[in-house]
Amino acid sequence: MVYKLLRSYSFFIQVLPTFAALFSLGSMTNGIDLPGLQYDPRLLLHGQQYIEVYRPFPSSATIHNKVTLTGLHDKGKAAIVEIETKSYEKESGELLCMNRSTVYLRGAGGFSNSTPPYSYSNYPKNQVAAAKIPKTQPFAVFEDFIQPSQALLYGLSGDYNPLHSDPMIAKVAGFSRPILHGLCTLGFAVRAIIKCICRGDASIIKNISGRFLLHVYPGETLITEMWLDGLRVVYQAKVKERNRAVLSGYVDLRHLTSSL
Repeated sequence: MVYKLLRSYSFFIQVLPTFAALFSLGSMTNGIDLPGLQYDPRLLLHGQQYIEVYRPFPSSATIHNKVTLTGLHDKGKAAIVEIETKSYEKESGELLCMNRSTVYLRGAGGFSNSTPPYSYSNYPKNQVAAAKIPKTQPFAVFEDFIQPSQALLYGLSGDYNPLHSDPMIAKVAGFSRPILHGLCTLGFAVRAIIKCICRGDASIIKNISGRFLLHVYPGETLITEMWLDGLRVVYQAKVKERNRAVLSGYVDLRHLTSSL
């Protein structure tokens, strides 16, 4: 959440647009049920997230989700599943937001006998294309320290995958200790954009695209670099301690703030 200053010099709390991603959590954390697809949920990794926000979120509402399988790919030793979640306010029927989640299931490949292996997707190209990071100096840079307890706190949002809390499960998945949720990393990056580019006004964000490149450990420092290109903010997040890029993508704005 962010605090927005009104002209009356009073503050009100504004929900970050990445809150929309929480509506789609059930599509992934409750299990991906596809006949013939066997996988260990402990080895599930989040690959990419695309979000479109159509209207401000109400302070209280019942959300109705319409979930669609939009892509399935056999990668031999793994499978890639693409899921679209449209979230409606149940009372009014209004569409609030749309999520497209790409999930990497290690050990779930080899389910097709065709050559080449089975691959299907109806994602629009603009929603899956990787962001091209400029070679110029960033328009803005923001640094965040990830608290050691951050993964445990974020898990309370509804993502209870033990990969982010149980050291033994993390080791089974190939990590030295529990890692931060990809959506939490995305939240930090988008919040940096809201602070540096949007001047605190989260309502001007139209859509968000993020590709998860590498894991983040709680206790590390996240550096978000931003490049402004018209109404698009291209960004890249790095872990300071390892000097590795962990997230890249773009955010499209409805308009620019007058102070830019």
